[in-house]
Amino acid sequence: MSATTTKTTCPYCGVGCGVKVTVPSSQSEPVPPVSGDIDHPANFGRLCVKGSSLASTLKSDDRLLTPIVDGKQVSWDSALDSVSEKISQVVKDHGPDAFAFYLSGQILTEDYYVANKLAKGFIGTANVDTNSRLCMASAVVGYKRAFGSDTVPCNYEDLELCDLLIMIGSNAAWTHPILFQRIVEAKKQRPNMKVVVIDPRETATCDIADLHLAITPGTDAAVFSYLLQRSAAENILDTDFITEHTNGFQGTLDKALEVTPDLSSAAEFCGVSEESLEQLARLWLATDKSISFYSQGVNQSSSGVDKCNAIINCHLATGRIGKEGAGPFSITGQPNAMGGREVGGLANQLAAHMDFATPGAQKLVQRFWQAPNMATENGLKAVDMFQAVEEGKIKVIWIMSTNPMVSLPDTAQVRRALEKCELVIVSDCKAHTDTTAMGDVLLPATGWSEKDGTVTNSERRISRQRGLLPAPGEAQHDWWAICEVAKRLGYQSAFSYRSVNEIFVEHAALSAFENNGKRDFDIGHFSQMSKEEYDALVPVQWPVPKGRPEGTKRMFEDGRFFTPDKKAKFIPITPQLPINKASSEWPFTFNTGRVRDQWHTMTRTGDSALLTKHTDQPYVEIHPKDAKMLGIGDKSLVRLISSVGEALLKAKISQGVAPGNVFSPIHWTQQFANSAVVSNLIPQVFDPLSGQPESKHAQVKVEAVNDVSYGLIISAKPLSNLDFIYWCLVPSDEGYHYEVVCPEGQSVDSIQSMLNKEEDGGEWLEYTNPTTHQVRLANVVDHKLTVAAYLHPKPESISCDWLESKLVKSEPLTDLDRMAILVGIPSNVEDKGEIVCSCFQIGSKQIEKAIAEGVDSVEGLGNSLKCGTNCGSCIPELKQFIPIKADLAV
Repeated sequence: MSATTTKTTCPYCGVGCGVKVTVPSSQSEPVPPVSGDIDHPANFGRLCVKGSSLASTLKSDDRLLTPIVDGKQVSWDSALDSVSEKISQVVKDHGPDAFAFYLSGQILTEDYYVANKLAKGFIGTANVDTNSRLCMASAVVGYKRAFGSDTVPCNYEDLELCDLLIMIGSNAAWTHPILFQRIVEAKKQRPNMKVVVIDPRETATCDIADLHLAITPGTDAAVFSYLLQRSAAENILDTDFITEHTNGFQGTLDKALEVTPDLSSAAEFCGVSEESLEQLARLWLATDKSISFYSQGVNQSSSGVDKCNAIINCHLATGRIGKEGAGPFSITGQPNAMGGREVGGLANQLAAHMDFATPGAQKLVQRFWQAPNMATENGLKAVDMFQAVEEGKIKVIWIMSTNPMVSLPDTAQVRRALEKCELVIVSDCKAHTDTTAMGDVLLPATGWSEKDGTVTNSERRISRQRGLLPAPGEAQHDWWAICEVAKRLGYQSAFSYRSVNEIFVEHAALSAFENNGKRDFDIGHFSQMSKEEYDALVPVQWPVPKGRPEGTKRMFEDGRFFTPDKKAKFIPITPQLPINKASSEWPFTFNTGRVRDQWHTMTRTGDSALLTKHTDQPYVEIHPKDAKMLGIGDKSLVRLISSVGEALLKAKISQGVAPGNVFSPIHWTQQFANSAVVSNLIPQVFDPLSGQPESKHAQVKVEAVNDVSYGLIISAKPLSNLDFIYWCLVPSDEGYHYEVVCPEGQSVDSIQSMLNKEEDGGEWLEYTNPTTHQVRLANVVDHKLTVAAYLHPKPESISCDWLESKLVKSEPLTDLDRMAILVGIPSNVEDKGEIVCSCFQIGSKQIEKAIAEGVDSVEGLGNSLKCGTNCGSCIPELKQFIPIKADLAV
């Protein structure tokens, strides 16, 4: 057999980039680095560093390979029998609502479809929710209130064609980097294009901003209430569009005038200067082709739905919708959050974009499925679902491809719930996550490169995610496991799919069933497709009704919406501040988000050592004034405490956050750090309409952790007995790398004793400096380094690459090596500094050296070092180095 190259779709963010993967002829050969699919309209061949590194995540030593029940390996038949018997028992004894699915934007549309069908149509419960509740539920409700349907009206081309792009609560430079690079290129081609960023933080996205509104957290809706009333005052309303295609305008305008009557009051509420808000208003008033691009900073709020509708109101009032380069554009965070919405993956949905509130929809779905036990009302949304688990109302929960022990707010409550649940089923491809640790039944699932089906990106584009590699061990597709349980529950005929394409065809047929243009989601063109046609499916934007195989680029071009009277609805909005307010006890406002090179809870990206080079540890970003007041130094240990929990994080002193505010990334879990799960700090506050948690906001107090020493440990083997105040595992290709913090003055003997438990004999090298209080230890067995530890009283950076290269896989140590190990690095090895460009592993010291030698631009750095020439995600950081040249010349 020869190597084969296949096109598939990236499993990370909602951009939905096309990927080309070459599968070697022999399974013993590693998959070479992937490349972008130049024909895919989402990315045209470009990939960010996460996508480019996909091949490095395929060889995990932590795959879940066999079913496990109560800690013991069992056969699939035994595991499925256990699951189905327990579901049957609790449904019989307590009713269908005693069972729940908690699903994920990481599973494929076909997996979602059969889970939803089993629960809502055959078991009879709507307790089917998903981690998508945590990222886009407010956007969904906002669209439905305004349009009568969950319809994203725009496409990616609109981001390039608009003359004004307002980015609200989105750090797209890091969260959706390929889309951001398309915007960067468009702005280069059309310098008159304006970009406004509305975000409490100064992020990498601000690099291209003509204006940054650093608003008080949670005040987004007031910005758009003010823009609405200014639009009326300056006579830029599209009165024909309002009259012919909308309802409720006057009441909405009256409310906007009431809550933001003038520039002064609006600016004061939002915490920005009148000049900056006026600048935004003038851009809005002068620019017909305007896109409002919004993400988690808007959605993850106790009033997220209202924020979304405040944005949409402005577009409806000015007729800036259904047109090229104009519209309200919600960008999703996950690869298949949109696909889950299509099949009813949320507790308040049915299937094919129908819901329980739509007259006749429940009966329509029941007729199509021939469902015997159709659910009749909304199920429990994510936070309510886990509260019901703790209360004993839900007795069996099946968690699929997600990590709620890290992602849901108030981790302590989620833990209590899962500990009390009679049966916790976890389907995952990873053996060890914070959530699999809580599972009674673990089912080995296929992962990316093995899964086969479809996903839908943020512009409604359906793409194939193709199975490339054989499933390892006994791993099975999620849809297969669900169907096998359904058969054991007595529903053989409804779940007798022989292959995944049969599920997709049924999904397509349901979308067209009794539709006739009444519903937005219609992919009826695919309802008769063969397996060969399914396998060859090219990316296409829905709706794709019969007779329109080319799909639909842009929605609402005819001004007709999916409400009963076909008119859009204005929604009066009263801007609301977050539920929890700053106080003397909780003085700091806590914000959460993502870092550039990691994804969700690191169950995939954590397998790639390359992806940790840019940000190797969790951190809390804090303003210099606050840090000085609290006695906190850069990279020193900090304790954050909220009303529901606490976390230990390293400090990152930054002007990017405002005084009184702190920020931390969401990715780190108990698998990677002992006390860095930030959801520990987030209370269970959520939007009453969408159920989406206010994960971007909590009130905390911040404390310096004093009288400690800092250090690192590298080891050829994993360490299981780390007794430190703080530890963080940093993935390494050569061994294991731990950043640690221990009590000041911890003895050399105690450190050596701790590490000795992992080693058997060997020679200990030791260096101590009583003046600087540095301690350095290394264990050598048979002239090979097995473990080394470096401790110092203050945070200190030691380059680990060379040290890790000397672990047991290397050549025997020389005398010079032994000396260099205690120093930390040999004199002839370049210290790159902190990695800035992950694609080419270019560090800060290399960049500073190039600038000192005369490079004076980002383009010059690219020519000299290649940094910034692949995905471009590091360009905002590269720009920050350019002024260093003047400093070095002094």
